[in-house]
Amino acid sequence: MAERLVRQQRDDSGLKETVVAVNRVSKVVKGGKRFSLNALVVIGDRAGKVGCGVGKAKEVQVAIKKGSAYASKHMVSVQLKGSTIPHEVIGISGAGKVLLKPAAPGTGVIACEAVRAVLEAVGIKDILTKSIRSSNSFNVVYATIEALKELRSREEVAKIREKEAEDI
Repeated sequence: MAERLVRQQRDDSGLKETVVAVNRVSKVVKGGKRFSLNALVVIGDRAGKVGCGVGKAKEVQVAIKKGSAYASKHMVSVQLKGSTIPHEVIGISGAGKVLLKPAAPGTGVIACEAVRAVLEAVGIKDILTKSIRSSNSFNVVYATIEALKELRSREEVAKIREKEAEDI
């Protein structure tokens, strides 16, 4: 039984926390089944940093707290260009594959629930997305973060190619 839950909250440090999914999982033991819950949490500062984490516990609140702690420790920086991304990029994680395309100002975030949580936590306001292979929230979130890690600014590409930014 997968319970879909999107909850947003701001904590003391100014980070936006979003719970993307809460799932009940079970372990079969000698005396029967032991149930626990896992929570997928996305956390970001709306200014170019985002992280995601999974917490597992017997109670929902404890699982969310564990996921949030992991996400805040493993945040990554993202290159932004205004309110969108600098170029088109594809991210893959497991069976999840996500395409991100920059969009004109005023377009908004065109994305599914899991991708939207990540993009809003980063601070992207105009983008087009397509989740291609998997609809699993966990794989889609991880694929989105992998895509965002691959973004490069014009200056970074010029430095790698040992050219001027205007030549690219």
